[in-house]
Amino acid sequence: MERPLADVAADLNLRPDEWEAWGPGRAKIRLDAIGPRAPDSGGRLVLVSAITPTPAGEGKTTTAIGLAQGLKAIGEQVVVALREPSLGPIFGAKGGATGGGRSRVHPSDAIDLHFTGDLHAVTSAHNLLSALVDAHLRFRKQPELHPNRVVWPRVLDMCDRALRHIVTGLDVGNGLVREASFDITAASEVMAVLCLSDGLEDLKARLGRIIVGFSPGSEPITAGDLSAVGPMSALLRDAARPNLVQTTDGVPALIHGGPFANIAHGCSSVLATRLGLSRADWTVTEAGFAFDLGGEKFFDIKCRSAGLDTAVVVLVATVRALRHHGAGRATEAAVEAVQRGLDNLDKHVENIQLFGEIPIVALNRFPDDTPDEIAAIRARCEALGVPFAEADPFGGGGAGCTELARLVTQHAEPVSDPFRPLYGLEQPVIEKIEAVATSMYGASGVQLSARARKDLATIEGVGLSHLPVCLAKTQSSLSDDPSLRGRPRDFEVTVQGIRLAAGAGFLVVLLGDIVRMPGLPRRPAALDIELIDGVIHGLHKD
Repeated sequence: MERPLADVAADLNLRPDEWEAWGPGRAKIRLDAIGPRAPDSGGRLVLVSAITPTPAGEGKTTTAIGLAQGLKAIGEQVVVALREPSLGPIFGAKGGATGGGRSRVHPSDAIDLHFTGDLHAVTSAHNLLSALVDAHLRFRKQPELHPNRVVWPRVLDMCDRALRHIVTGLDVGNGLVREASFDITAASEVMAVLCLSDGLEDLKARLGRIIVGFSPGSEPITAGDLSAVGPMSALLRDAARPNLVQTTDGVPALIHGGPFANIAHGCSSVLATRLGLSRADWTVTEAGFAFDLGGEKFFDIKCRSAGLDTAVVVLVATVRALRHHGAGRATEAAVEAVQRGLDNLDKHVENIQLFGEIPIVALNRFPDDTPDEIAAIRARCEALGVPFAEADPFGGGGAGCTELARLVTQHAEPVSDPFRPLYGLEQPVIEKIEAVATSMYGASGVQLSARARKDLATIEGVGLSHLPVCLAKTQSSLSDDPSLRGRPRDFEVTVQGIRLAAGAGFLVVLLGDIVRMPGLPRRPAALDIELIDGVIHGLHKD
């Protein structure tokens, strides 16, 4: 049974005037309730990441929720900070994205579908800027914007491949005819701005720096130049406030922001993280997909920008993923395949250690795991000198994660040593890309396409080479080739293009065949969802 939200808020020492109900079971927190973390607060940050996933995912969100519940079960004060689900994958391949079984955030249907309207606000603010760009072109306003050098797409919170490359302005009176595109909202720079800002003034400053295109003389034209900051920030005023809900076991949950980690930076908001650290002894958060994607960006982008660090990193693994990486069938027991697949686990452990962080391996249990397969994983972790725990967040909730919770409290740094970034901001852009590709992915080198070289020249020309890089690539492999399982070796990655995200404060580096607007699969999850007598069915696969 869900606890009264007032009791959940009280767990974070939030006064009644510091939060506001925003529909049944959910609330918005006032920004003035988010103070800077006191040096003696003792709040510690735990990142939950994962090995390279199968298409179904490995239960990283479920494990993060279960770990938070496990910490509560052993007497710790804790909050979990997660990203907001996107409608795209909910109706596409994955279905609901609020955890599973006994480790869920509630009200799950509301969170999955419209929640507090944050993603709609991001979509509206982004597309308002798109409309202002086209009006600027139509009425030939100053500063002059070259119609063939507009770089600002539109966005939609849905998977729709038909919108990847379009033509706008057809027929008389509909503006200039030009090629354009849609990204999914989770890849919007406005989403990244929302998640990386530390308050409304910073949000407005970042919005003003967004580059929408270039003049005929190659000068950057920004949202600020188009006087778009005021109306965009008005649309985002409430979306900037973190959302409060609760887990199955009644742990406070802060759900705010929703960038993907394969095509964006993949972390929940800085404001929610700061709130957790200032109000709880433990803040458990996650970063999207595997550590080479969300984990790397968590440190090199989010932590670097916000001055954050972790006490420990939990790496979620599953038997089925290790079977998959060992060239076996994910659903068929095969200890030999698991042993071959452990190379992928090794690489992600190594990647965590490259940042100077402490890894703990959490085996998310499934009913078809065999004792021999589990023993092989435990033995590998012992050989690596890495703490290992089995966890059953789905079936056991907090009680199924107490072993993991105790390991976290035992191995967490009391005072975190600063993490080691993979590269310095002063390094050339190509060196930053190479640092991530060679150290995180294991690539032997980086190739730049002609388009990427042109993009790089533009970045250097506008003086933004100092920004960190956000590599966008497939989540299905350590490489940029989704067919390469395990731990690929002797491969190069190909940079197809580099996008400026000056407002967010990073450069989006497109690797391989990655696209920023996904498409629906042959049989989308949407076909399993139904509304019967006012009750939603089929949203969650369990």
